[in-house]
Amino acid sequence: MIELAVLFAVLGAASNAVGTAFQRKAASTVDQGGGLRLLLALVRRPAWAIGIAGVAGAALFQALALVNGPMALVQPVFILELPFALLVAVPLLHRRLSAEGWTAVGAVVGGLALLLAAAAPSGTREQAAMVRWIPVLAITLGAMAGAVLLARSSSSRLFRAAALASAAAVGNALTAALLKSATGRLADDGLPAFFGAWQTYGFALTGIASVLLLENALQAGPLTASQPALTIGDASASLLLGVALFGERIRAGWWLLPQALGALVLLWGVLRLARVVPRPADVAR
Repeated sequence: MIELAVLFAVLGAASNAVGTAFQRKAASTVDQGGGLRLLLALVRRPAWAIGIAGVAGAALFQALALVNGPMALVQPVFILELPFALLVAVPLLHRRLSAEGWTAVGAVVGGLALLLAAAAPSGTREQAAMVRWIPVLAITLGAMAGAVLLARSSSSRLFRAAALASAAAVGNALTAALLKSATGRLADDGLPAFFGAWQTYGFALTGIASVLLLENALQAGPLTASQPALTIGDASASLLLGVALFGERIRAGWWLLPQALGALVLLWGVLRLARVVPRPADVAR
C-alpha cells in the first residue's frame, strides 16, 4: 500500500510538473490582469488547456495515492514537481541543464528521500470528525484570504508572487485533505456516499480557487518567487493537516536530526533549482 502511494504520488508530481510548465507558458502570453479576466484570456491558449490536462491527471494520481497512504507522505512527494518541471522545460526550450542545476536536482531528491525515510509517516485514517474540520477550515481559509490581501496591498512583484503562491499552497493542502476524505467515502461506500459527502464539493471549490491563485501567482512575478513558496508551503501545510485531521504520526526523538538535515538539503535544492537558468544547448553537428 505504501509503495503504491509513493508510485502514484511520483506520477502525480510528474503530471503536475507538465501542467505547471504549460500554465506558466500560457500566463506569460497574456496582458496584465487578474481574476476572471485572466481566466477568460487563458482559456483561449492551447498551452493552458494542456496545462489543465496535466493538473487533472495529477489530481487523479493524487487521489489514488491518498487512498493508499498517509497524507504526510503523499503530499511532500509532490515537491518532485519542481525538478520534473525543469527537466520537462529543458528539452522543450532546446537547452541543457548546467552542472549547478543537476546538483540542485540531486539535492531536492536526496533531501526529500532522507526527510521521508527518517520521518516514516504512518497511522492515517480516512475520516476526521467535524470538531477537527471546523478549526482547520477556519485557519486554512483565513490564511489564504490573508495572503491574498497582503498580495493586493504590495507593489513588489516578488512579494505578490510569493504571497499568492503561499495561498495556493495552503489551498492545495486543504484540497488534498478534502480529497482524501471524499475518496475514502468512495472506496468504502460507493458513489452515493461520495456525492453525498460535503468534502466532495469542498475539494472541488478549493481546487478551483487554488488553480486561480496559482495562475495569478505565475503572472504576478518570476518563478523564483512563486515556486519555492508553492512547493515548500504545500508540503508543510499537508504534513500539519495530516497530523491534525487524520491522526498521522512521524518519528520523533533522535530521528528529528536526520529529518532536519533532509529538510535543509531539500530547501537549499529548491531555492537553487528555482534560480537555475539552463544554458543554450550546443548545436548538433
